[in-house]
Amino acid sequence: MGLSTTQLEAQLRETTEQFEQQMRARGFDPEQAENVALPAALAKLYVERQLLLEKLEEIRGRASNERS
Repeated sequence: MGLSTTQLEAQLRETTEQFEQQMRARGFDPEQAENVALPAALAKLYVERQLLLEKLEEIRGRASNERS
């Protein structure tokens, strides 16, 4: 059984906050994440965040299709 939408959203918020905090601590602007070479730890968080976004979009897409 997978995570619920609410759980994924909470995990995404937490990961995003952690990512942005670590970006700023290293002197990066979080808005520029896609345009700079990230250190390994930041790259890992970035990928984790992107995977969570994809899972949420997939779940929301399925829910939308089921209502149609």
